[in-house]
Amino acid sequence: MMTLDTPTPRSFLVIDDHPLFCDALSMTLRSFRDDTQVATANSLGQGLSAIDEGAAPDIVLLDLNLPDVDGVDGLTRLRQKLADTPIVVVSSHDDDAVVTRVLKAGAVGFVSKKSGGSDLEAALRKIWNGETCVPKGYRPVANGCNPAADAQDGVAKLDLLTPQQRRILMLVSEGRLNKQIAGDLSIAETTVKAHITVILRKLGVQSRTQAALMAQKAQLGSLLH
Repeated sequence: MMTLDTPTPRSFLVIDDHPLFCDALSMTLRSFRDDTQVATANSLGQGLSAIDEGAAPDIVLLDLNLPDVDGVDGLTRLRQKLADTPIVVVSSHDDDAVVTRVLKAGAVGFVSKKSGGSDLEAALRKIWNGETCVPKGYRPVANGCNPAADAQDGVAKLDLLTPQQRRILMLVSEGRLNKQIAGDLSIAETTVKAHITVILRKLGVQSRTQAALMAQKAQLGSLLH
């Protein structure tokens, strides 16, 4: 059995929608110590609900691509819930641009799904020592962003919206208020509010401003014509 030199037992929350990988990762974590506790969630929503219900993991291991969120938006939402808890991204998408983006979004490290148990143990040792863990050979991407990838990601998320939701988002990005949008589309203001709530959820963002920025990056206006 592998042993991690830590002063107190460690508890983990694993958020991953692949059952076999999730089970394998849980078994690996439990092999570190007899008293290790591992909770699992197969979506970001489940993970957030567990936290709301009192779960207080020492470390969270998060997959990037989940059924209810994609990319760093899930990490951002989780970071808002757990301001002081280390979050490690565990993903098969391990190119330098992705690693740079998750680190800038608040992750304390990145572990590739191609890694073995010993690599994960070494990564966790670094984290517990206050260090950042990254894949071997990692080189930060300038400015920590990839505009083309951001735009492509935004287009994919906009595809989740209905035509009416796209029209509403376009008006939001133009700075219109709910009352003005309701008048433009001849619908009730409560209907506009309901649509905006769904739009934010589908896009994985927290505010109208973030939604508007995503629409602008993905050039929503050209997609409507």
